[in-house]
Amino acid sequence: MYLGISSSLEHGSPREWADRHVALGLKSVVFPIDYLAGEDTIEAYRTEAARAGLMIAEVGVWRNTLAADPAERTKWIEYAIRQLRMADRIGARCCVNVVGTPYGPRWDGGYRENFSKELWIMAVEMIRQIIDAVKPRHTKFAIESMPWMIPSSPDEYLRLIEDVDREEFGVHLDAVNMITSPERYFFNDRFLEECFAKLKGRICSCHLKDIRLKEEYTFQLQECAPGEGSLDLPLYISLATAEDPQMPMIIEHLTSDSEYVNSVAYVQNLAQTSH
Repeated sequence: MYLGISSSLEHGSPREWADRHVALGLKSVVFPIDYLAGEDTIEAYRTEAARAGLMIAEVGVWRNTLAADPAERTKWIEYAIRQLRMADRIGARCCVNVVGTPYGPRWDGGYRENFSKELWIMAVEMIRQIIDAVKPRHTKFAIESMPWMIPSSPDEYLRLIEDVDREEFGVHLDAVNMITSPERYFFNDRFLEECFAKLKGRICSCHLKDIRLKEEYTFQLQECAPGEGSLDLPLYISLATAEDPQMPMIIEHLTSDSEYVNSVAYVQNLAQTSH
């Protein structure tokens, strides 16, 4: 695996940004700026990543490209197009978003209609529109797996891949986001194996985190830092590395740089002792 973190770490220059990642023993990065930063700044970060031997694993979109308001939807689809264009230009492994939703106040929230035929059709058309506008040569456009919107399972991923029907469409695997039942939680080793078996050859980046069962009724799961939950992390790392020795695995959703530093050390030690 090529370990990375979603934090850009506190830094004063592109060189310091790259050097701080290297000092932690990381091999991949999430690009810390968007296309609005301007060509000179974008090129400075790209150059420093290349100098330091860091893979640019992900360029984020994180906007509601299925917003209910047509003007807002158009605005964010255009943003995604520009982000994908930048990602391809800098050689990023993927440009990633979640599907989004027009059905409620939270753009990445859970609603029954997220699993409707209507949303499925909108999502397929939206993904095609973004990819076809750019036709990326180096970068995959990817949709991250989610607990309460498509794709929420490996089978939904496969169906989405088939319906989008674009070679430039890739899988962003967040296994924890798809652990939403007792079966997937208690037998997460089997679920991890299912994910990598079914999505083989399409995975371009993974999120690395953990999950634990809360001691309250009803069945409640909580995302947590690697090592603080029940996910079979050695198996996850092993499967990802078998899929691609250079698979980026990005630690995310921690609250401070110090937490990221500690989590990186934990995962690195785990990877070494698991061999």
